Amino acid sequence: MRPYPSRPVAPPHPSRPAARPYPSGLRAARPYPDRPAARPHPGSRRAVAGLAAPAAALLLLLGAAWPAVAADGEPDRDFTIEDPRITESSGLAASRLHPGIYWTHNDSDDGPYVFAVDSRTGKTVATVTMRGVGEPRDVEGISIGPDGDIYVGDIGDNLDGTWNHVWIYRFPEPKTLRDTTVTATQYDVQYADGPRNAESLMVHPKTGRVYIASKNENGGGLYEGPGKLTTGSMNVFRRVGEVPWVTDGAFSPDGRSLALRSYFSARVYAFENGRLGESRAVAAPFQRQAESVTYTADGSALMFGSEGTRSGVVRVEVEGGGRPDGSGGTEDGQEQGKPAGNGSPGQGGSAGQEDDGKGSVGLGAVIIIGVGALWFALRRKRGKG
Repeated sequence: MRPYPSRPVAPPHPSRPAARPYPSGLRAARPYPDRPAARPHPGSRRAVAGLAAPAAALLLLLGAAWPAVAADGEPDRDFTIEDPRITESSGLAASRLHPGIYWTHNDSDDGPYVFAVDSRTGKTVATVTMRGVGEPRDVEGISIGPDGDIYVGDIGDNLDGTWNHVWIYRFPEPKTLRDTTVTATQYDVQYADGPRNAESLMVHPKTGRVYIASKNENGGGLYEGPGKLTTGSMNVFRRVGEVPWVTDGAFSPDGRSLALRSYFSARVYAFENGRLGESRAVAAPFQRQAESVTYTADGSALMFGSEGTRSGVVRVEVEGGGRPDGSGGTEDGQEQGKPAGNGSPGQGGSAGQEDDGKGSVGLGAVIIIGVGALWFALRRKRGKG
């Protein structure tokens, strides 16, 4: 520490001999016969060596729980969104025209922009600017219909009843991936039972009917739109089912399954004749701000995304194409998906969420177990000296 400018350095005391330097530069501690040896400091070399084994075990656990990022450049693998403009990715939709491409958008009032991200590189390969939709208010969902059109849901309402209507925008998926401006169709939407917050927009891949899942910590609802959306009049969505707290959802390519995710978990529901059926838990990854989900174009896996700069998208294989009953993901019932268990982390703890506890052990549990093992090892080391 440097002396203060106004404070002189004290001269040595005349009656006190100068300190003798120790050969090693450190003062050696004299052992006492009746005093046990000093216990190692938690940061000392001995303490670290004693914790090496449990630390290695924790790393092995985490390595088994966290999915590896593919380095072979194949599409539809784990990837990181590299575009610094995409800071709040709040929806995902797998392209129908361009393999390995995922459409996404920012949350809230970022503007009328939709981005095409290549899962091989994480790079944005096209930016679409929607024209004719005014100023988006709170964009929260994206989906692609059977006609190849992209639907964007300006459906957020964080105050649960501020807006008496919300909007859906629609435009054809571009055949060429380049920056472009498109004229989008705008639809006015109301809920039959009053305004509410929502973050999940799903277009059925066979019927083209649009569904919205409302978001509420006490449980939301699944809302069904009219058979065909129209301009110039209000499109009324009616409640047809009960759902947990949902931040995004997606239909499987065959339309027989509906995946819904929350911040900590995910479930796949059987879907038939416009209604929810049985469901099962899916091993959703633990993410910082879990906001999006979509099926891969072939239906063999779910892609889970999150908000944040350089946010990650994690692939999770789904058994039987995502069908709750394990039957195939294709229309003829043949299995399209791959067996589950790719090492992706399971859903994190309950935290008051909707999961029934039947899912696999999550990353949060693995971390807790690992930290507990380290803590107990440290306690034992301290006790043994």
